[in-house]
Amino acid sequence: MTETEKAYIAGIIDGEGSVMLQKIHKNEHPSPCISIASTTLELLEWIKKVVGKGTITKKKNYNLEIHKDCYSYVLRRNYAISLLIDIEPYLVIDVKRKRTELILKKYKSLTPRNGRYTEEMLVEKEEFYNEFIGIK
Repeated sequence: MTETEKAYIAGIIDGEGSVMLQKIHKNEHPSPCISIASTTLELLEWIKKVVGKGTITKKKNYNLEIHKDCYSYVLRRNYAISLLIDIEPYLVIDVKRKRTELILKKYKSLTPRNGRYTEEMLVEKEEFYNEFIGIK
């Protein structure tokens, strides 16, 4: 990915995207997720091609006469972290930049590869999550 592409994708995320922690399955801890919503499928397809990962889904349109079709690009877990590393210097919006910095600084160190948490680790993970959602 070129620096121009990284900056452009950061701008799209600043404007139309979200940087979040999201549970994929009921019994999981929330993991990093990047989501971008757009009515321009071509843009999301370009982002997916440049990033090399992610999924695009079509959202349900309940009123075709008023609304255009909307699509969502989603990138999760380590793939999301890799993209955040690439775009972090280019993020402008304070909340998204701070959330990105927190994920990059703490998430990996608080997440055991085997998924087994000690009580202390669970407390630290909960504190991390509360710090994350407290960013406004």
